[in-house]
Amino acid sequence: MDIAGLAMDLKAVSTMSKVSTAVLSQALDTNEALGQGLVQMLDAAAMERSVNPAVGANFDMRV
Repeated sequence: MDIAGLAMDLKAVSTMSKVSTAVLSQALDTNEALGQGLVQMLDAAAMERSVNPAVGANFDMRV
């Protein structure tokens, strides 16, 4: 049994796990920011509809 090789393999697995966790954390932060932006856009659209309820409600289409 190669103790040094085993120790190196365990260290590599530990490092990969830490990197994966850091990447996942960044992805979650990015998705949270995008979600907040989407909520702000929806709030702005709702505000526009409350001020001008007829704007964007209907459209004419010809085929």
